Amino acid sequence: MKNKVLVVDDEQSIVTLLKYNFEQAGYEVITAMDGKEGKQLAETESPDIIVLDLMLPKLDGMEVCKQLRQKSIMTPILMLTAKDDELDKILGLELGADDYMVKPFSPREVIARAKAILRRTQVQTETVGDNNKNDEKIGIGKLSIYPEKYEAYYNDHILELTLKEFELLLYLAQNKGRVLTRDQLLSSVWNYDFAGDTRIVDVHISHLREKIEEETKKPAYIKTIRGLGYKIEEPKGE
Repeated sequence: MKNKVLVVDDEQSIVTLLKYNFEQAGYEVITAMDGKEGKQLAETESPDIIVLDLMLPKLDGMEVCKQLRQKSIMTPILMLTAKDDELDKILGLELGADDYMVKPFSPREVIARAKAILRRTQVQTETVGDNNKNDEKIGIGKLSIYPEKYEAYYNDHILELTLKEFELLLYLAQNKGRVLTRDQLLSSVWNYDFAGDTRIVDVHISHLREKIEEETKKPAYIKTIRGLGYKIEEPKGE
């Protein structure tokens, strides 16, 4: 079965370009020219990934992303920004986008990034029903992580995580007690060079802390190691 891509952009030339290249790469493609229609298609068509422009009529990309995440629709989102604006990048990530690209871009790079995201989501689909694998668990304090199911629980309540949040949490857990630099995390979790843009790591760490820490300013699980990076450890007293 073909992977389904939803492309949302108000520039017809970009929609046509991405649609053609994704179809040539073997994907099913649906498109929308404004944020309102894009949000509706995201809810009704169940795409495997969404390529979402930031500046859209009717409903901008930030609001589309925010509303989908509020509805617990965790479909991976690759956000497109018209300018290399640090604030836009960080805001998009804070609202739940998994990745971003700055226009102008190469269609090949868009497809490469989409493939990297989808390779991970396929693992989740392929292992559904495999009880032996699904029982594998990493436990840290009140945190339980199931790598094969792409699920994580805190205090027995499932965590609503984006794909990248889950992968970051899993990588930290697999290296429990080790200090990991931001560059290590970029390389291992995102799999390509962000040209030193380590803020993406900080934003995702902040998201995780909001979901697993009792006090985000005094984290018990994910510790900041000044001048180096982060590590996850067993909370004291648990």
